[in-house]
Amino acid sequence: MSTTEQGMTHDELMTLPVAIPLETANRALHLGRTTGYHLARTGRYPVRVLRHGRAYKVSRYDLHRHLGVAAEQEARADSSAE
Repeated sequence: MSTTEQGMTHDELMTLPVAIPLETANRALHLGRTTGYHLARTGRYPVRVLRHGRAYKVSRYDLHRHLGVAAEQEARADSSAE
């Protein structure tokens, strides 16, 4: 099974650094390498892409927001506070 088929677990998503390489974001979004880089180059990547020299990076915040992880985390916090 390839890494694009595996995606990422919730725990993996929660431990990502603030800025992550496009390869890692591709894995979280279930995108292949070629597709991910094509979308980034053409400005159609699902989340905002940051250019750092020749490298593409994605912010953890944007990725979490797109995947609904932040909303899920807030819902857990709200339910545990009751």
